Amino acid sequence: MTRIRLVALLPGLLLASSITFAQDAEPPERYTYATYHYCDTSTEGLADEFVEKYEAPVMDELVENGTYLGWGWLRHHTGGQWRRIRYFQTDSLNSALEGIGKMGDAFEEAFADLEDDQGIGVSCNRHDDYVWQVQAGTTGAERGKAGLSVYFSCKIADEGRADEIISEHFAPVYDKLVEDGKITSWGWQSHVLGGWFRRLLTMTAKDYGTLMDARAEALSAQYGEDNEIGAEFASICG
Repeated sequence: MTRIRLVALLPGLLLASSITFAQDAEPPERYTYATYHYCDTSTEGLADEFVEKYEAPVMDELVENGTYLGWGWLRHHTGGQWRRIRYFQTDSLNSALEGIGKMGDAFEEAFADLEDDQGIGVSCNRHDDYVWQVQAGTTGAERGKAGLSVYFSCKIADEGRADEIISEHFAPVYDKLVEDGKITSWGWQSHVLGGWFRRLLTMTAKDYGTLMDARAEALSAQYGEDNEIGAEFASICG
């Protein structure tokens, strides 16, 4: 396995109150609780239908009552084994950890009358959980329909330096792509709990062609010939 892993191109599905965050002197704390589902590809569409019909109203209510800042359900396109991702965001780690229990309680109440053979678990019966902390990205930007997620394994002792490189050198590249309308949003998140990936880079755009062109432009700016900063980042995070 390579140290940098392109896991999925993820088009947003049922994105309720999507939120990403920007570079500030003291950015607000934001945490993402993400559940990565392994699904049967022949029936995973049933999971999408269940989320749209039953889970979305519950998750929307949890946003409206302040339990979450936002949530989303993402669908796999290319790369990796995860087929679906459900995520929500909060303003503290404790809220993120408590939020999964509150979601379970809300689902249990809302789905009390449903049969046992209904639910996303019928198609998606295994999952991985991660808690990420948002380090940088766009503010208040709604996700584009096409998304790219790149998961990094990093040298733990040096990953703080990788965060600095993102903030000081790479963020202006992504921000310019947003300004030029080439991407809709971007984000950089750090590992808190779960799994072994240490950092997560996300970009979204209106469609895949636009997204891939923007990605190529960003990579050229970051890792072009004799780019010492790009080489330093790669030495830390793959």
